[in-house]
Amino acid sequence: MQKGFDNDKYLKIQSEHIKERISKFGDKLYLEFGGKLFDDNHASRVLPGFLPDSKLKMLMQLSDCAEIIIAISAQDIESNKTRGDLGITYDEDVLRLREVFIEKGLRVNSVVITHFTGQATAIAYRQKLERFGIKAYYHYMIEGYPTNVSLIDSEEGFGKNDYVETSYPLVIVTAPGPGSGKMAVCLSQLYHEHKREIKAGYAKFETFPVWNLPLKHPVNLAYEAATADLNDVNMIDPFHLEAYGKTAVNYNRDIEIFPVLNSIFESIYGENPYKSPTDMGVNMAGYCICDDDVCCEAAKSEIIRRYYDALCKSADGQDCDAEIHKIVLLMKQAKITTDDRKVTIAAKERQVQTGEYSAAIELEDGTIITAGQSDLLGPMAALILNASKHLAGIDHSIKLIPTHMIEPIQKMKVGLLHGNNPRLHTDEILVALSILSTTDEPCRKCLDHLSDFNGCQVHSTVMVSEVDKKVLKKLGVGLTCEPVRKKSQALKKYSI
Repeated sequence: MQKGFDNDKYLKIQSEHIKERISKFGDKLYLEFGGKLFDDNHASRVLPGFLPDSKLKMLMQLSDCAEIIIAISAQDIESNKTRGDLGITYDEDVLRLREVFIEKGLRVNSVVITHFTGQATAIAYRQKLERFGIKAYYHYMIEGYPTNVSLIDSEEGFGKNDYVETSYPLVIVTAPGPGSGKMAVCLSQLYHEHKREIKAGYAKFETFPVWNLPLKHPVNLAYEAATADLNDVNMIDPFHLEAYGKTAVNYNRDIEIFPVLNSIFESIYGENPYKSPTDMGVNMAGYCICDDDVCCEAAKSEIIRRYYDALCKSADGQDCDAEIHKIVLLMKQAKITTDDRKVTIAAKERQVQTGEYSAAIELEDGTIITAGQSDLLGPMAALILNASKHLAGIDHSIKLIPTHMIEPIQKMKVGLLHGNNPRLHTDEILVALSILSTTDEPCRKCLDHLSDFNGCQVHSTVMVSEVDKKVLKKLGVGLTCEPVRKKSQALKKYSI
């Protein structure tokens, strides 16, 4: 809950550094934007003080000179690839991103459909975009990309791609997720700009790994844990070490692709303005850490969280063995176990004592509150009530929601809606509290303290429902769960 990152400093020096990079290339800079432009909850978890929309706010400071291209892979359109955090497909997310950018006063130039090989779904998607008045372009698959430099840097390679006309000195290239072809879009544009005698450059903006932190710093280890499913590996940048004699951290994909990028830059410009993959980056996050100990602890907690996430995905039937094994190795490198998460121990102890699925929350002042499942409430709903009563100074023995109010809701869930779980979820508890708060002072006080949950950590001894996950996420709670599914339960028969 303590602050370890100076967000105001970050907004200032990051925007200044990007402006400086624009000036080095003359007319235009294509900036590949890795990660999320907003809702960057990973960064806010490992760098306490970093606001989830920090990168978006930074771009808003550059709005007078910037425009945005959104890239999406035709392969992802065809496979209906979904964002795990939002539960929407990549093609839906492109429209969502565009709307948010426009609402914030940022210009969206167009959408580029990459990896195009004539897929019918991609053609239909482009037609859909154009019906909405959105400019759309195709960038084609290039055989042998990225190693076949002679073909890439030719009229049959980048030259075959649609050219996106841009008007501003800073062009942000972003995407719904990794593997969308952002870098290729930037390089293709450099090829076409060079043909038109327009001076243009390329830079890369990714928050992680943080290049000027040690290789095994917990913040960088947390990035490896976050990308364990992609098998990204943090590495010392050998090109940077050779060029400058200085150690810098990068990751395997950028280091592996650099010789190819070097050849492309030399082919287009005669020389490469960058001596290393790290040189291409414009990431100032490492200079804005104001309390390293706080960030280290937050990053360790994030590694444990990623471990539990992988275990729960495996319990859902996904093939996550490699991901789990990698995170276990990262936990050993960070010298941590799941017991380093206080709420994990508290929730497990509560379950041993009561024999019921349990949950625990660590509040801002370090207080641990626990709750167990009952016939009326699930563990998450009970935890919200217990914690909010504690924060509001209400005696634990006081029942905020009378049993006679809960039972009709259960009756509807099971009898009328044919549900399998009569216990109330978090959203149903919050609705009940809201209704009662108009006449009941303790309920009103509890609702007033819900904002205090932001940043708190929670652990459950059982996998929670999607409804509970979404509510806790909106409250800003960091949730982990044991990879245990709820056992089928004998349901009470309700008559309607």
